[in-house]
Amino acid sequence: MDKKPVLEMKGITKEFPGVKALDDVTFNAYSGEILALCGENGAGKSTLMKVLSGVYGEGTYEGEIYVNGQLCHFTDPSKSVHAGIAMIYQEISMHLDMSIAENIYIGAWPKKGGRVDWAGMNRETVGLLKRVGLDMAPDTILRRLSASQQQLVSIARALSKNPRILVLDEPTSPLTKLESDLLFEILLSLKNQGIACILITHKMEEVFGYSDRVTVLRDGKTISTYNREEITEDRVIADMVGRSFDSYYPKETVPIGDVAMEIRHFSVAHPFAAGKKIIDDVSLNVRRGEILGVAGLVGAGRSELMNAVFGKDPKLSGEVLVEGRTVAIKSPEDAMKAGIGLVTEDRKKDGIIGNMTIRENLTLSNLDAVSSHGILNLKKEREFAGRYYGDMGVKATGMEDWLCKLSGGNQQKVVLGKWVARVPKILILDEPTRGVDVGAKYEIYKIMVELARQGVAIIMISSELPELLSMSDRVVIIADGQIRGEMPASECSQESVMALATRN
Repeated sequence: MDKKPVLEMKGITKEFPGVKALDDVTFNAYSGEILALCGENGAGKSTLMKVLSGVYGEGTYEGEIYVNGQLCHFTDPSKSVHAGIAMIYQEISMHLDMSIAENIYIGAWPKKGGRVDWAGMNRETVGLLKRVGLDMAPDTILRRLSASQQQLVSIARALSKNPRILVLDEPTSPLTKLESDLLFEILLSLKNQGIACILITHKMEEVFGYSDRVTVLRDGKTISTYNREEITEDRVIADMVGRSFDSYYPKETVPIGDVAMEIRHFSVAHPFAAGKKIIDDVSLNVRRGEILGVAGLVGAGRSELMNAVFGKDPKLSGEVLVEGRTVAIKSPEDAMKAGIGLVTEDRKKDGIIGNMTIRENLTLSNLDAVSSHGILNLKKEREFAGRYYGDMGVKATGMEDWLCKLSGGNQQKVVLGKWVARVPKILILDEPTRGVDVGAKYEIYKIMVELARQGVAIIMISSELPELLSMSDRVVIIADGQIRGEMPASECSQESVMALATRN
């Protein structure tokens, strides 16, 4: 490791109206290292990286940025890119109706004779795709790719800039285990080439599996920086949340009652492959007070099954029984009337309306409860929303805050609150803690346990096996569109679940 850091951020302070997002943050990174940047949602990590990337330009914050000892003036993102800084954001932002090659080189398409050099651009793209392990033609339209494949394209785009400093914000969130492993092989290779890799992640296995140093932010301040071998997971989490946990998974044993919902012989068409089924003749049930974990690799059909059960996506065949009675579900409205709720995998896409207030989002699924003869009663809405705003422990200045201003964990609490307010019989949670920090995860788990205690039947899809095995009463494993195994969570191991999940 060089004695002098390749990156120094000194005394960075950034304020928004009523909020000090960064408070005298000092941060540095060295060539040839992987530095993990940890902190709860809202700790200031993303704000700090937006300062570094020039999204928040010089003059909008206090402090100084040095790259290779030179004071930098990042007035816009292009200046940051020119200094050798590349960003991979958590939220994939690309042009879906353009090709892979066009997305990788957008804004810098190579030219020959005054025209775009399509052949050269495609040739360079092939090499970049090989580096990230994506076997696709460079002229493939991005919309045809899965979320995980799109993330690999965004990584290839960052590598095309030959960065000296690479920032990755929750890069494995949409990736499968195999794709995540490949990503870290790429990072280790970049580290060996002398690139400084800054990894923002909530996953402790990534922090302790790959980082050289760890910096923790809390409430906009630098709390600590350690060499990885000097610390434990408990120490990092305590620094992140300002307290220690007796258990990260507050699962409790509650009485399990009768079958609340049964799914019989469900088949669902594959969203991308014509004539193929992504779910093929699947049957399962969940009981009152039970947390049923659904395991499987990304693309196994877990989300597609639950979206079809909820009426969000069409089914090919199958029936749903609630409390022993068949219910006809052709739309989410039908599912809601039957007592079913769904927290979707992508809250930003179809879970929230960011430019509406917390109050408005909390009552979106409950407008009948706050309306009279089709006219919204604001007093009723405030009283109704206020009850669940408090119960969910949402951290904000008030219910009139726009939801897009909240951290991911607090947005997820609002989504949960929206469904809890309907008093569902069955609640489906699709990746409920994705992109959520340790403290917010713990609070979401507590909400789940309380709902189970009240007799709600919960189905939880999760790609985090420790979470799935610790919070579930029973686990079903889906692979290649079918159920490959079912067992009590107490009898499962990560190895046994993965063995079934990877069966063809």
